[in-house]
Amino acid sequence: MTPQSRLRLGAALTAAAAALLVAGQLPALAVDDPPAPVTGNATHFDGLGSPYGGCGLPQSELDSPDFVALNVYDLPGDYTSYPVRPLPPDQANRIGLWNNGLNCGRFVRVTIGDRCTGTNDGAPGQPFCRNGSWVADGYNGATLTMVVADSCGDGNAWCRDDRNHLDLSTASLNRFARGGVPVGDLYPSHWNNRQVSWSFVPAPDYSGDLRIAFLRGAQRYWPAIAVSHLPNGIHGVEYLADGVWRAATMNSDMGQSYVLGATTTAGGVDFQIRVRDVTGALVGGGRVYRFALPASCGGTCSAAYTPVSYTTSDGPTAPPTASPSPTASPSPTASPSPSGSGCAAAWTVTGAWAGGFQAEVTVRNTGTSAATGWRSEVAFPGGQRLVNAWNAGATQSGARVTATNAAWNGALPAGGTTSWGLVVSGDNQPPTEVSCTLR
Repeated sequence: MTPQSRLRLGAALTAAAAALLVAGQLPALAVDDPPAPVTGNATHFDGLGSPYGGCGLPQSELDSPDFVALNVYDLPGDYTSYPVRPLPPDQANRIGLWNNGLNCGRFVRVTIGDRCTGTNDGAPGQPFCRNGSWVADGYNGATLTMVVADSCGDGNAWCRDDRNHLDLSTASLNRFARGGVPVGDLYPSHWNNRQVSWSFVPAPDYSGDLRIAFLRGAQRYWPAIAVSHLPNGIHGVEYLADGVWRAATMNSDMGQSYVLGATTTAGGVDFQIRVRDVTGALVGGGRVYRFALPASCGGTCSAAYTPVSYTTSDGPTAPPTASPSPTASPSPTASPSPSGSGCAAAWTVTGAWAGGFQAEVTVRNTGTSAATGWRSEVAFPGGQRLVNAWNAGATQSGARVTATNAAWNGALPAGGTTSWGLVVSGDNQPPTEVSCTLR
């Protein structure tokens, strides 16, 4: 298998690895961002492995259908296997822009560059585009904003010799756009290995709040969580224990997954966390997220990804925001439910492509009492059609989609938040209505 067309093997934890994480592990080391923009070789791969990509999330839970992998290593000319990840401090000079997982969940703005007319097969010890040259064509300048979701640690020249190499999701290649119009036929006929220029950018058109879920095997003695829907990446999770904020251990180098301190209680609000972004700042100005191990886990979570609802405190009540990407589709202002219902819903576009888009609806209990269930409605402005949904049961009648809570996320305490997602075919236009009611 080469990075040109493959499915990643995915991330998994052995019992020994889990024990190592609980015992404590060397911290990840920070690598400075490259000056923007940088140019590198681009390859492509078919999808994240199962159950998780390198960041600790299933592909279905990414903030965008367009995703990339960054290089684990910065090792020109060295194609040796280094099985220990994250790389320890004595190997800091080998750390690539994967940054021991610290660049997970960040977005990159990618621009298509020149095409190789020769051989660019990533063969160890061989130059890129040998017996040919780099030429510009009509695809140069097409752009796409993508999320960092995986790592490239293969022993080939792309993943080792080229520090600025990007491995792009194959399905995204024809969604690169010029002047707002997708190129449509870049892949496969006009690919033949490209150079790209790219830089890190804030999450496009950010709104809403974090998503938190427990991973497979999580339990109160080994609480492994995934944190997603980030305003500006993630550089740490802290949990409250005995009145003191303590740094959680990153789950190997899966940079959006952390292992919290064990809890001895079986119910109620077991965990309180806060999250630091790529700048080291606390997300939401220090917002604290409170949640428990879901009853659906039955003591141990068997599903690969079990989302949880949470309550927030000790931070601003408004969600954090970030500057929109130049091509991001605007999200409408959150539409409250009818007066007195105690529920507010917000719409966020998390990814868009030719002929469709992906969105998330956040449901918040704004009342003073707990709810046992909720219903959310979205009205489309045109001929958009619901393709699928998650974290809710959803149906469409005419232009209106109606969603009801899943079994695990119906209970919402006062101030509690949950979300459901959907993939839609048709033009990416703001809905005319986004609302919710509680039961």
